[in-house]
Amino acid sequence: MIYDLAIIGGGPAGYTAAELAGEKGLKTILFEKSTLGGVCLNEGCIPTKTLLYSAKVYNTAKDASKYGIFCDNPTYDLSKIIARKNKVVRKLVAGIRAKMTNAEVETVIGSAEIKSVNDNSIEISCNEQTYSVKKLLLCTGSESIVPPIQGITEVDFWTNREALDNKEVPETLVIIGGGVIGIEFASFFNTLGTKVTVIEMMNEILSGMDKELSSFLRSELTKKGIEFHLNTKVISVKNSQVEIEKEGEKQVLQSEKILLSVGRKPVLTGFRLENANLEKWKNGLKVNEFMQTSHPNIYACGDITGFSLLAHTAVSEAEIAVKHILGSEQKMSYKAIPGVIYTNPEFAGVGKTEEALQLEQVKYNVKKLPMTYSGRFVAENEQGNGICKIIESEDGTILGVHIVGNPASEIIVIAGMAIEKGMKCEELKAMIFPHPTVGEILKETL
Repeated sequence: MIYDLAIIGGGPAGYTAAELAGEKGLKTILFEKSTLGGVCLNEGCIPTKTLLYSAKVYNTAKDASKYGIFCDNPTYDLSKIIARKNKVVRKLVAGIRAKMTNAEVETVIGSAEIKSVNDNSIEISCNEQTYSVKKLLLCTGSESIVPPIQGITEVDFWTNREALDNKEVPETLVIIGGGVIGIEFASFFNTLGTKVTVIEMMNEILSGMDKELSSFLRSELTKKGIEFHLNTKVISVKNSQVEIEKEGEKQVLQSEKILLSVGRKPVLTGFRLENANLEKWKNGLKVNEFMQTSHPNIYACGDITGFSLLAHTAVSEAEIAVKHILGSEQKMSYKAIPGVIYTNPEFAGVGKTEEALQLEQVKYNVKKLPMTYSGRFVAENEQGNGICKIIESEDGTILGVHIVGNPASEIIVIAGMAIEKGMKCEELKAMIFPHPTVGEILKETL
């Protein structure tokens, strides 16, 4: 049998592509070496957000008196929080299996390898069987980076995987890396009572996000008890000691646990990629606007491209790739890819930041307003605050929107649509927002 499409990797890009291809009549086979859902569903997006929501509920219970509700000495059971996380993951994985069945996608659990690549056919081997395919889509994802810190391989450090399955709350936790994953875990463990310290080499956390709002979020998290060391390098780790250096001065931090969170890199090994002889780009695979690699019959989506390591980006890329296989000329757009940090408060941004526009030497204007200008926000966030920032071009076109404050992750969708469609500020301002909603902050800011 010759398959129309083979997909290696069953994460968001892989299962999205498989479902769409199957529904459109392509004979599709999906290879996944572990569990459907990939890192996002099993070790990343969904598990962390499940834990963070439990932490948010606990925090709400502790602060309930602010809203006239009294909960005497609220506590938590981490083992039950973890058990609920596992239940959520199992439920969603089962849902993906059902989608594959409904789309008539053949799913193979095992380590697939590229056996040979010819002009008109590609051979894939898995579980001692060989499969012939016309098109191949690579969605192998990414893995945690382990930097060459002295002593790191000799200590029992955590990555996101170990932190998600931990059954005990450490008294102290040092997080190496102030990116999205590190900051979300900092928020989670801080809420549960851990003394958290974050070490970041850059001069601000959350590189790539709006710098002013990143600083604001860091200030809010500092008020909650999280300690930050910016412009700081980790020299070595040994047992429960972390040696750091800032401006030539060294210091030793004591910590019960160490969480390593310095980023992720595309997975390019383990499936004989060398047999395809594909062109690389930075640390990933080079693709065009249709997600084709340097071989016209091989596509790549998601983290393997090394471009935007986000699940929702991977899903959009997968849809573009399958559509192109089916004959569409629709191109992938990266104009409005939202980024969200699910801390408490949340932080979300889409489009250009001030820093990016300054590098591009593009003139712009900023509109900014505290989140307390939204009545709904005030009603639901006692003593809370936040910022809504909208960046516009000289002709009033919306270039970027950045928000700190709950629920930024939901509001940012509106902004993303406006940016993708090239809307001007006056056009979005003319839209009718339901009242009272936190989303009205966009209209108020405009």
